[in-house]
Amino acid sequence: MNNYYVDLHIHLGRTKTGKPVKITGARSLTLENILEEATEVKGMDMIGVIDCHVPEVLDELEQLIKEGIVFQYEDGGMRFKDVTLILGSEIEIYDEKCRGPIHVLAYLPTIEKMREFSRWLAARMKNITLSSQRIYEQGIVLQQTVKDLSGLFIPAHVFTPYKSLYGKGVKSTLSEVFNPKQIDAIELGLSSNTKMADHIQELHSYTFVTNSDAHSLAKIAREYQQIRMEQPTFEELRKALHQQSGRQIVANYGLDPLLGKYHKTTCEGCEKVIEDMVQERCPYCGNQKFVKGVYNRIMELGNEESKSPSNRAPYIHQVPLEFIPGLGPKTLKKLRDYFKTEMSIIHDAPESAIKELLPQKIAEAIILAREGKLTLQSGGGGVYGKVKK
Repeated sequence: MNNYYVDLHIHLGRTKTGKPVKITGARSLTLENILEEATEVKGMDMIGVIDCHVPEVLDELEQLIKEGIVFQYEDGGMRFKDVTLILGSEIEIYDEKCRGPIHVLAYLPTIEKMREFSRWLAARMKNITLSSQRIYEQGIVLQQTVKDLSGLFIPAHVFTPYKSLYGKGVKSTLSEVFNPKQIDAIELGLSSNTKMADHIQELHSYTFVTNSDAHSLAKIAREYQQIRMEQPTFEELRKALHQQSGRQIVANYGLDPLLGKYHKTTCEGCEKVIEDMVQERCPYCGNQKFVKGVYNRIMELGNEESKSPSNRAPYIHQVPLEFIPGLGPKTLKKLRDYFKTEMSIIHDAPESAIKELLPQKIAEAIILAREGKLTLQSGGGGVYGKVKK
């Protein structure tokens, strides 16, 4: 068995010919750039690109196979250099069973399966060429279709206030919206962690995944997991999500929820954090509209005590390198040139070598970030938290 670094939620900004995919995604987020960044800069072993339903993207992949740049594993997944690409799709549902919208992630093992899925989606979407489009179909029908194609089905960023399972206006239980037996894992999102999510009893039977939801190359692997598998293939990933035959998630690495955009309830008017939710008006500006924070929503839905199942992987708080005060592009490049990848910097670089390369204050911040000991300021209302200088 080997341990692999995995980020399963990366968006495409543009196709190779420059056509938009994720409108809010960076233009530099092309398929080839993502593959290069993931393997050469980030040091990831497996990534999920969740806009692979787009026909032109599938054409690009087939061309890369013809050129011998990418090959397809027999057990599913595409191999490029030192990284495996898992073909995924993010889809928005809004049916009579939920008051959504809700985003979900579907992953398919091969190009052929994703082509078939893309054709099915095209008959139920207004624009198959764009990311995260609404499907005019029931969520449970979508689930069954993914399963019929040997795919994986994962509700996305389940606690964010907008477009999530437990978000604003959505039902209170998973079983009201989906078939619980056809869910392969739960994606936590940037404003929550395992301890928070395990306040909710119905989630105890699912593996938690932590992914970046990257809208730019720099954001790849801001959250990720380490997974124990025989090989970095689709079928091995499936086994790991269901903890079969020794395959499992070893650790989830993610932001401290304080750094997330929606951790605490925030006033829509002045964007200040509201600590006392008993109030009907913002104490700062008098506004009556709030963006409910992930923490507050979980406390509404869950039990007072958070009790994780014994087989739950540990959640390790990490601050992404780009969040560290004083660590600019030139200094980060210096670190990458020396240690090769960000995974090496974060996990393997000796403290003595970091201190030798960098000014004392920055070196100490990186070391504290590894240990989850930096002082943080809470985020909310769509604004990220930050590291206090």
